[in-house]
Amino acid sequence: MVVLISGSGTLLQALIDASRDPAYAVTIAAVGSDRPGVAGLERAERAGIPTFVSRVRDFETREAWDAALTEQVSAYAPALVVSAGFLKLVGTRFLQAFGGRYLNSHNALLPSFAGIHGPRDALTYGVKIAGATLFVVDDGIDTGAIVAQCAVPVEDDDTVDSLTERIKAAERPQLVDYVGRMAREGFTISGRRVRIGDR
Repeated sequence: MVVLISGSGTLLQALIDASRDPAYAVTIAAVGSDRPGVAGLERAERAGIPTFVSRVRDFETREAWDAALTEQVSAYAPALVVSAGFLKLVGTRFLQAFGGRYLNSHNALLPSFAGIHGPRDALTYGVKIAGATLFVVDDGIDTGAIVAQCAVPVEDDDTVDSLTERIKAAERPQLVDYVGRMAREGFTISGRRVRIGDR
């Protein structure tokens, strides 16, 4: 698989750690980012994983960036592409190449609180349960078929930072578990239903 990141790479690190076990049976072929110099790229480099950077501002159009990103990821012929904190929306070309194989982990219980401020929006709304959602990316914003969800209770004294960190703690094992199962056992998508183990 290829993992795409934008920041510190804590979700990536969980995948790196899992992939060290031969029984996990998943290899991270490369890690890509839309930002140079982020900690997630350093994590990959320390693990001996090839990295690449594709910045939107280096291209004349968003479509040109999308085409370049598609080519960079395609060079590794991944069975799965995982967005692990990648804060850019891919375009038509990317989805044509990796549709049905591009997964994203989002720090809210979709369809509630889509977008980049899930924990903040959940706190503002006053929900009692937050969480994380793993889904198959489509051409909407956090609208794809849901693979898995985990619940995280919201505490009375939670801040955006504290809730975010507790969601991450639940999100990491969910991502590792389901990505591994999808890679090893296969999966099918029928409408909005994702079934694992239909290989």
